[in-house]
Amino acid sequence: MPVAALGAMSHPALRTDADGERLRLLHVHAHPDDESSKGAATTAKYVAEGVDVVVATCTGGERGSILNPAMDRPDILANIGEIRRQEMDRAREILGIRQVWLGFVDSGLPEGDPLPPLPDDCFARLDVEVAAAPLIELVRRFRPHVITTYDENGGYPHPDHIMCHKISVAAFDAAADPRAYPDLGAPWTAKKLYYHFSFHRERMVALDQAMIERGWEAPYADRLRDWKPDPDHEARLTTRVPCADYFHVRDHALLAHATQVDPEGPWFSVPLEVHKAVWPTEDWQLVRSLVDTSTPEDDLFEGIAVDSRAMAGA
Repeated sequence: MPVAALGAMSHPALRTDADGERLRLLHVHAHPDDESSKGAATTAKYVAEGVDVVVATCTGGERGSILNPAMDRPDILANIGEIRRQEMDRAREILGIRQVWLGFVDSGLPEGDPLPPLPDDCFARLDVEVAAAPLIELVRRFRPHVITTYDENGGYPHPDHIMCHKISVAAFDAAADPRAYPDLGAPWTAKKLYYHFSFHRERMVALDQAMIERGWEAPYADRLRDWKPDPDHEARLTTRVPCADYFHVRDHALLAHATQVDPEGPWFSVPLEVHKAVWPTEDWQLVRSLVDTSTPEDDLFEGIAVDSRAMAGA
């Protein structure tokens, strides 16, 4: 679907780029629900500031598991693809974003030893050059200043997340190259590329400890038991975006994905006030920048954004 057909932004732009244009942010995600579980409060913050945010969803989540016991019914499973699209529509409205389906088929998460082969028609089995094409077209049409995606491990090793990483990095470069994909629109150079850094150990430890100090059950004890410290990984964190005022928006968007999110699960056992007090940011790794910036940052648009009121008075 063309970006221009998705509707206009309603919030006035508090900041612009140096040319006076509205700031534009593109999140590239593997499945519906990823946009709400990774960086959603950052998204809501920027939407409120008038940033035009588009989410590119690589697959329809057709092979995803039902993770909420209350939704684990035969009628839901039989229509999981359509239901997940409906959930995405609700989350999109909550976040105030625009969203594009790239049209690929969910690869599923293989299990077993040895792992079974991936389905022939799935996203993760495509050539990167082929799979990157619709994303390159979107980048050239939307012209984002900033693109976000997953790291080389996919955030966690789901084949669709890893493939999402591959096509996002490929598109960041190829969209700017006039010799690449010449039929997909005029070249566009995004200024910054980030990886999500949401579920890192330091954050989980802090939330777990805060719950213990308040006399409540530690929600992440089982996960942390075998999660060894990795200083090299933690050192990759460059950017902490303060967005605690939008954690409630994130949670509402998450709950819109009812097949994927258990409201009785560990995440929602931590009160919102504890999340806000203990870890009031969402975290990112800056991996490419074509503008002057210095780390640590607190803004994905550092080096790009200017105050639109200052521009108006110039």
